[in-house]
Formats: sequence, C-alpha cells, structure tokens
Amino acid sequence: MIESPRNAVADFCRGGAVTWEKFWFLPATASRLAVVRILAGLLGVALAWSWGTDLVGWFGDGGIVSPAVLEAWRSPTAVSLFDFVRSPPALWALFLAGVIAFVLLAAGAATPIVAPLAAIFWASLLHRAPMLAGPADDVLAAMLWCLVVSRAGDTLSVDRMLAGREPAPSWRNRTALGLLRIHASVIAAAAILSQLKADIWWDGTAAWWLASRESSRIGIAGILARSEWLTNLVTHAITLFEGAFALGLWQRLCRPLVAWAGIICWPLIGLLAGETFWGGAMAILSFACLPTAEDDTRP
Repeated sequence: MIESPRNAVADFCRGGAVTWEKFWFLPATASRLAVVRILAGLLGVALAWSWGTDLVGWFGDGGIVSPAVLEAWRSPTAVSLFDFVRSPPALWALFLAGVIAFVLLAAGAATPIVAPLAAIFWASLLHRAPMLAGPADDVLAAMLWCLVVSRAGDTLSVDRMLAGREPAPSWRNRTALGLLRIHASVIAAAAILSQLKADIWWDGTAAWWLASRESSRIGIAGILARSEWLTNLVTHAITLFEGAFALGLWQRLCRPLVAWAGIICWPLIGLLAGETFWGGAMAILSFACLPTAEDDTRP
C-alpha cells in the first residue's frame, strides 16, 4: 500500500520533532560536563595568567589599550567590567576575583553562581581588549557560557559532596552538550574554510610554514623541508581531519571516532601552529562530544 504524501509529511515531522527533543532535552548526567568544567576552569587560570603579566600596562591610566584605541576595535554595543576601573588596585582586585572564580569553577564550589561569574569576567576581559584575544580565548568563552546552561557541578565537585545525594539527570546537561557539539563542529568548519583561502593549504606547503615559525612547539621544519611528500601529507591530513571532524560529529557511527581523534589531533595541530592553548581547548570540546550512556536511545 502506497503511503499518502500527507502521511509521509506527518511521519517526517514527527521524526524530526523526536530527534530535536532528544538532541536538546533528553535528560543526561553531569559526568561528561564535570570534566569539561574542571578543565575549563584550569584553562581559564592559565589563559588569565597570560593576560595578567602586564595588566596595568594594557588597561591602566595611560595604558596601551586606551579608550580611543578601544573605540576603533570594539563593537559599540560591547561592554566590559574593566571599563569602570583604571587604578592598579581596582584592576588587580577585579582580575583576581575572576581568577578565583575560575578556581572555584574547577573545584565545583557554588557552581550555579560561579559559572556565570566566570563567564562574565572572561567576556569582560575579551571585550576590554578584543585585539588581544586569541583563538583559545574565544573557545574558552564559548565553553563557559555552555557550562552556565548546564548543571556541571552535580558531580566531581564540592557541591556534590555537600549535597550528600545522587543528583538526577537533567535536560540542562543535554542542552549544554548539544551546544558544545555545535561549537566544536562550527569552529572546525571555520578553521578549514579559513585555511583554504590561502594557497599554501592547496599546494601542500602549509605544514612547513607552520613548523618553521618561532611560535611552533614541534621542531619538524627541517624534516619537512627535506621531504616534499611528507610536507604535503601532513598539510592535507590536517585539512582532511578538520573536515571529517566537522561533519563526523553529526553521524552516529562516526562521532566516537572523530571525537577521540580530536582529543589526540587538536593538541598536535595546536603545537604545530604555536597555539598550544587553542589545541587544548579544542581537545576539551572533543571530549564533550563523546557519546554518553543516554545516547544509546537516540536515533
């Protein structure tokens, strides 16, 4: 019996609604997000340290990032807590408060309060000097806002020890995991699209150019210089991995493979490109994309 077009459309819509609901709202435990929370908090402390080495020189009275410089770089609608402090004591007080928020986030202490405070602090820091923000800074910002949505303090945390009971799975955790997967896929897609604008990624020499820079943490420039074949292989392997990662996260059978590959490959790419923290941040996103126990019921 041939199914009528109306019934086919109705079945398609029902299937789409079920998939949508399971992707965003299927209750999930916080185990995966707890690890992301810990690593994001530690990454936040490390990245904040790089900003704090010359905090007053950048943001103080007469600092390099003056209001005139900031106006030329920042969106008119952007605001920052650092806009309202200029003196060294006030700058350091606000900065150290943000670092403490990262430490408490990693510990999972008062997570519902600390998570948004850490996200606001980091957004304020990036908005105060958008020209100084690196790729790792932007990835961390995305992770922090996803953690705000979640209940990442339900396990592996001080909050869990104080609660004294096993928390129930929550739809908020599923929503946060969905947002993290979307960010991971989009960032990988943006990376490959940006790379393919440059001829060196097409002719296969990009790996050598990355390795030869002073910022590179993998000293293979000499090896690559002696082998055009190896240089081409590494270059095109990077682009193929990024494409497979961006697309594979949306295929049920491929997702575990590309997520585990991301945990290994993103730090290596970061080391080669001289963006160690970015590679680590992408590895954290990859970990968040690993299937959970609840995913067994998903299509």
